[in-house]
Amino acid sequence: MGRWIGALAVIALLAACVPAPPMTVTTVQTGLDIPWDIGFLPDHTMLFTERALGLSAVVNGQRRLIWKPTDLLVAIEAGMMSIAVDPDYATTHQVFVCFASTAAGDDVRIARLTLDAAVTTVTNRTDILTGVQVNPAGDLGKHSGCRMRFGPDGYLWVGTGDAAMGVAPQNPWILAGKVLRIDKNGGPAPGNMGLPFDPRIESYGHRNVQGIAFRANGQAYDVEHGTGCDDEVNLLTTGANYGWDPVPRAPGDPSYDELTPMTDLVRHPDATRAVWSSGCPTIAPSGGIFVSGPQWGQWDGGLVLAVLKGSQLRMLRLSPDGRRPIATSLALTDRGRLRSAVIGPDGAMYVTTSNGSSTDVILRVEPHATG
Repeated sequence: MGRWIGALAVIALLAACVPAPPMTVTTVQTGLDIPWDIGFLPDHTMLFTERALGLSAVVNGQRRLIWKPTDLLVAIEAGMMSIAVDPDYATTHQVFVCFASTAAGDDVRIARLTLDAAVTTVTNRTDILTGVQVNPAGDLGKHSGCRMRFGPDGYLWVGTGDAAMGVAPQNPWILAGKVLRIDKNGGPAPGNMGLPFDPRIESYGHRNVQGIAFRANGQAYDVEHGTGCDDEVNLLTTGANYGWDPVPRAPGDPSYDELTPMTDLVRHPDATRAVWSSGCPTIAPSGGIFVSGPQWGQWDGGLVLAVLKGSQLRMLRLSPDGRRPIATSLALTDRGRLRSAVIGPDGAMYVTTSNGSSTDVILRVEPHATG
């Protein structure tokens, strides 16, 4: 384990330090409480979620709370989490939200919602995915993260936390600790893992997925919280095991072993190794996005991570094959905890802070490459 962590640290050090481009940062929303995710409608209306409050829209510059489900479960890391706008929104007027619910016992679920033209009313709630486990023993809501993104294949990719359940990441029928790939009705996407796995599972052996991002060439990546060491960025491959297996080695011990390596190559020699790892200590990266355009200069095509504990934007440029970092940089280190980073229809990056107590904001970040 020590040799593997050391190897990851060497890989990280070999990545060149390339300065981030100058950035103009403006605040576009204030007085928020842990805004979890952002989406944009075709007319550029901004939607965002707050963990304890629900789904809001910004219309004519004014915030409007448009939906808070009566079954919303708010506990530790659980609440209203990710949002994904239907790529066919102009026709369907549908968005998807992932949240913790008390509707049928505690779980994490995805609901499909229909918005009216004025973005004032939510109708036709349909829960397309239910039963993603939440922690059943004392730490209700721990590792409940649910990040959704529509992929270039048109399917909804969903990263789940392992609910701090030792058996979850490697169990083929538990949805926690997985990356799922589903259609807009919640059915399995073609090409997923087959039996003995639940057909909605794309990959397994994950700890606490906080981000899903797609490179311009179609490669899919997750962003994952580590334990005391080794947050990860993983190149996702259907059927791959990413090696998180926190079941204690003592037979019959039901606890959750946080000392297990993120990629356990002893128990799982064929586990897929991370593209990037934080080493020790962890920084808690969250939502990620690949950026593009000349305004990003040398960072055109790079991966930008919003970082919670490390309070930064962490920028990574990957090798042509997408399997290792070749450059790294830091930006926005003075705004506290950052949870999500998305690209808006105007080409700017929008970033949510996650400091709590109604002090949070949404930032508009506009890079200006110098050449």
